[in-house]
Amino acid sequence: MGMLERLRKEWFILGIVLVITVAKLEPAFGVKGGPLKPEISITYIAVSTIFFNSGLSLKTEFADSRLHATSCVFSSDINQSSWWE
Repeated sequence: MGMLERLRKEWFILGIVLVITVAKLEPAFGVKGGPLKPEISITYIAVSTIFFNSGLSLKTEFADSRLHATSCVFSSDINQSSWWE
């Protein structure tokens, strides 16, 4: 296995090591109020991206059944809440 093939295979781990190294060398980049704006980027963008990627990796059959189950739960909750005041 060549070096380029190995780098392509282990791209995620290498990316994590690179990001940790940069954070160690330049910690001011991720400071609250800094150029990365972690109070916004982590709170909204990173969490949304993680959930979006998780949803993309679901198998279609599982996603269909899960969406059906979710809609049933919401419908039953709304229906039951309309009975109680």
